[in-house]
Amino acid sequence: MSEARLLAVFFPACWSIWGLIWAVAAFSVKKTTRSENPLSRFSNTAPIWICALLLLMPPAWLGPLSFQIVPQSLTYYGIGAVMTVAGLGFAIWARYHIGRNWSGVITVKEDHALIRTGPYAIVRHPIYTGLLLAIIGSALARGDVAALLAVALMLYAVLRRVGIEERWMSETFGQAYVDYKAVTPALVPFV
Repeated sequence: MSEARLLAVFFPACWSIWGLIWAVAAFSVKKTTRSENPLSRFSNTAPIWICALLLLMPPAWLGPLSFQIVPQSLTYYGIGAVMTVAGLGFAIWARYHIGRNWSGVITVKEDHALIRTGPYAIVRHPIYTGLLLAIIGSALARGDVAALLAVALMLYAVLRRVGIEERWMSETFGQAYVDYKAVTPALVPFV
């Protein structure tokens, strides 16, 4: 399969499968007791949507953002593909492991449980870890300035969300969350 075909078919297929799994899983969540305000939610989600657009748009539409910074080769596509699949797989594992406590936006659920097992024993925010890895992999395969900008936007959104979630989880779980933070890194395993 050529590099262009791989980028045009494989990566959208991976993200589409992830999106379908995410949508189906969203039907079985607990009732929300606390949710971020709409402006905060927009500040978290707008960069993610812009990131997605930058990775999906044809290079011809991007003008100077289509300048290649990573050579387009089967090696980089392969590394990007492995990173994307591994990241999405890790995020899906985390999504199913957190179960009904999950939400697409920052919330506290009714009878919210502090999950510390499975991927949550590796990092406190495994869904974000997986999605960041997948975005970096997709960006590496694309290799242009737009892809680098997409990674920066995703990183901004994730770090902003992590800050809010950390504060809310500390308020909700008190010392149990302090103990969890002391032994489990936020995003990068073993760091």
